[in-house]
Amino acid sequence: MGIIRPYGDTTGDGMVQLSFTLPVNGEGQNLKLAEGAAAQLAHKMGMDPALVVHAKPMGPDFTFFVVYGRVHHLVDTSTVEVVERDYPLLTPKEANAAIKRALRRRLVVVGGCIGTDAHTVGIDAILNIKGFAGEKGLEYYRELKVVNLGAQVSVPQLVERARAENADAVLVSQVVTQRDAHLLNTREMAAAFREAYPSDRRPLLVVGGPRFDESMADELGVDRVFVRGTTPAEVASFLVHRLARKGVAA
Repeated sequence: MGIIRPYGDTTGDGMVQLSFTLPVNGEGQNLKLAEGAAAQLAHKMGMDPALVVHAKPMGPDFTFFVVYGRVHHLVDTSTVEVVERDYPLLTPKEANAAIKRALRRRLVVVGGCIGTDAHTVGIDAILNIKGFAGEKGLEYYRELKVVNLGAQVSVPQLVERARAENADAVLVSQVVTQRDAHLLNTREMAAAFREAYPSDRRPLLVVGGPRFDESMADELGVDRVFVRGTTPAEVASFLVHRLARKGVAA
C-alpha cells in the first residue's frame, strides 16, 4: 500500500473524526466557550480546519465532543510493526490430538479476572463452551481441563489455584483500565508467579483485553497478550504451540 492518508469525503482528503471529553461546562451560555476549547485542542493536535460537529454536556463539569477535520500526516504502511501470529491455527480436533499425543493427560488451564475487574465477558468468551464468533470455547476441547475462577480474583488466589490444579497455563482477562489498572494488575500477577515457581516450571501466562498492546508481552512479564477480537481457537492453538516448544506438547 505504501504512503496513505485518511479518507473522509474523498480519497486522500485527510479528514478524520475525533471524540473526547473536556472538564468544561457546556450548558447554556457556556456552550460556545466549551466548543472553542474543543476546537483549540483539535488545532493543537494538527487538525485544520477543525469543526465541532457535536457537543453534549455531561453534568455541570464535563462536555463530550465530536470534532471533524483535516490532518496532514501521512502513514507509511511499510514501516508499521505488528505482532504476527507465529503458529498454525488448529481445529479443536487437531489441538486435542496434539495434546493427547504429547501429554497423555489433559492440559490444565486456569482463568479469571483479577483485581477489582468484574467484567467476565472476555474470559467467558474464551473459556465457556458457548465461545465467541461462532467458535466453541476451551471447555469444548476434550483434552483441556478448564477452571474458570470468574471475577475479582486476587493474585494470591490465582497463584494458589494454579498450583493446586498443576496448571499448564493461566489466562487472565482485564477490561477495567482506569489509571492503567490492567497493566498494574498484570505486572503484579507476573511477579507473583515468578516468585512462586522455578523459572522452568511456571505455567504459561496469557492476558487479554481491549486496551492491551500485543507488543507489550515482555514488558509485562507474560508469554502472550491477546487483544479484542481474539477467538478461542487462536488461544488454544497458541497454548499447544508454546507447550510444544517447551517439549510438553507436539
